[in-house]
Amino acid sequence: MMGTMDSSASEEAHRLQLERNLYRGLLGLDSRTSLEPFLNEALTLMLGVAGASQGYLEIFSESDEPGWWTAAGISDDELDVIRSMVSRGIIAEAIASETAVVTPSALLDPRFRDLGSVRRSRIEAVLCAPIGSAPPVGVLYLQGRTRAGTFSEEDLTCAQIFGRQLAPIVHRLFQRTRDEPDATESIRSKIDATDIVGRSAAVERLLREVALVAPLDVSVLLTGETGTGKSHLARVIHANGARRLGPLVELNCATIPEPLMESELFGAMPGAHSTASHRMDGRLAAAEGGTLVLDEITELSVSAQAKLLQVLQTKEYFPLGSPRPRSANVRLIAATNVDLRAAVEEKRFRQDLYYRLAVVPIRLPSLAERREDIEPLARHFCALARQRHGLRHVELSLGALRALRGATYRGNLRELGHIVEAGTIRAAAQDVPQVEAAHLFGKQDLSTASSERLPLTFQEETRRFQSELLQSTLEATGYNIAATARRLDLTRSHVYNLIRAFGLGRNRS
Repeated sequence: MMGTMDSSASEEAHRLQLERNLYRGLLGLDSRTSLEPFLNEALTLMLGVAGASQGYLEIFSESDEPGWWTAAGISDDELDVIRSMVSRGIIAEAIASETAVVTPSALLDPRFRDLGSVRRSRIEAVLCAPIGSAPPVGVLYLQGRTRAGTFSEEDLTCAQIFGRQLAPIVHRLFQRTRDEPDATESIRSKIDATDIVGRSAAVERLLREVALVAPLDVSVLLTGETGTGKSHLARVIHANGARRLGPLVELNCATIPEPLMESELFGAMPGAHSTASHRMDGRLAAAEGGTLVLDEITELSVSAQAKLLQVLQTKEYFPLGSPRPRSANVRLIAATNVDLRAAVEEKRFRQDLYYRLAVVPIRLPSLAERREDIEPLARHFCALARQRHGLRHVELSLGALRALRGATYRGNLRELGHIVEAGTIRAAAQDVPQVEAAHLFGKQDLSTASSERLPLTFQEETRRFQSELLQSTLEATGYNIAATARRLDLTRSHVYNLIRAFGLGRNRS
């Protein structure tokens, strides 16, 4: 009997310790002043408390703006997989019931075992809890274990406490985020950078680097993932430099066949090679007095690299077949998405050229590092698409902005721009006033439940749940919009917007 009492006391002490640690962590989070770091720390806290190996946390906006999300314990390549794994059934049930969902094995749980994503990924232990209530303002999803066993009752209790305590902190940080001034405002008054869209701290740091380097007549090396806007930034640097009245010449080194690269860059005299029937002025000559931008510079041949190094060292070069040098009064901006240090170590790129180019290196942030800029960027790309194609005025709906905010972009700004441009064209072709999520990402067949379909993303599953809930409520109220709005705690205008976004209407049979 004594052993049982000691065991119960030990379990109670352990439970209290877990809750104490959680509350201490939450108190620390309450002092945070920025939303994104707060979400990262909040998810890290719950991963540690619950002993989970992977996690996802999304906060829905309490206003008419997109929400925020973060993931932990996974690589960038795994993010899409994780988001699809959490999307079908588990998240929807937690949101709809406003209670935590826990299972020792989603693969064996009759509620989830038939989901294609669960079977393909063989998902085991899962804990999913809503953030806040009436209605939830977000959701926490934990998967996998760093400790033995499955998620316990203590883990479930901690997730529920976490969900209740996080909501008011989120509300405060959302309000603070809306009230925060534009971080880029002060630096924008010093340079011409109207085409660089965004107000995040990452953009502010980038603009400060541009303001520092633009007036200097030195070579610049732009690095960053593909699609981050390196060529665009090169134009901004040129426009703010002393050579802005001179020519700006751009060359993508990956687009020129290697045998023609040197003549394209340095020019050629008649007879220098089989296609040189007359004198050819290269890009260096064209950029004289201005700026030459070489994108994907790692594609230059070793021979071309040596000649470019000579240009940087002596300000002279020899066109192919010419015995006389030509002067090169040119500023050089190089760009690459390749790790140049690694390329140097692998003997694919000259070390001396690397040091000559990287006088002032600037790394462009990925879109994942500036997610708060997705909405203004999307609106900007929508306006560009209307202007470029002469389209009637359409705007991105709130649902479309939420979907864009929730997506991942391996191609960064370029991919976001292409998605928004295509969606704007589709919406304009349908003669509708708003670009909806379906125009951007394609319309899901919400009536199809086949597990053979590709798994839905988190945002797609959320839209599916919202669509089904709204449709059933409309039917229950006889399509009385006011009654539907009261039941769902929405404004009537929001109900009308959702009906248009989801393409809902009375069932006709």
